[in-house]
Amino acid sequence: MSSATVPQAVQSCHELLLWLIPQLDKFPRSRRFTLGERIEDGLLEVLELLVEAAYTRNKDTSLRRANLKLEVVRHLWRLAHELKVMATRQYEHGARLIDDVGRQIGGWLRSQQAAEAHS
Repeated sequence: MSSATVPQAVQSCHELLLWLIPQLDKFPRSRRFTLGERIEDGLLEVLELLVEAAYTRNKDTSLRRANLKLEVVRHLWRLAHELKVMATRQYEHGARLIDDVGRQIGGWLRSQQAAEAHS
């Protein structure tokens, strides 16, 4: 699969990680190895599940798991903001990127379900 054929959700998740990891590195030490690590690990798992969906016939399971994991990441991101480990601007930008990935996963899931209904 060339980069031109990588599903948009995979590319967006990759770009989110590129932006987010340096943000997590700025977390205070007391939060970096708990909350920061959980956010990073969660998003890496979302990326793995999206790549899995791109390469498997039955995409539904991987996409649903990615969507669930992304929801956990969304809550952890909000918690990090509420604990004041980042500026509101960073939180809002990250939240928008996370929401974009979520919308793309949802769209991919709906298109899969529509394709299955027609076959």
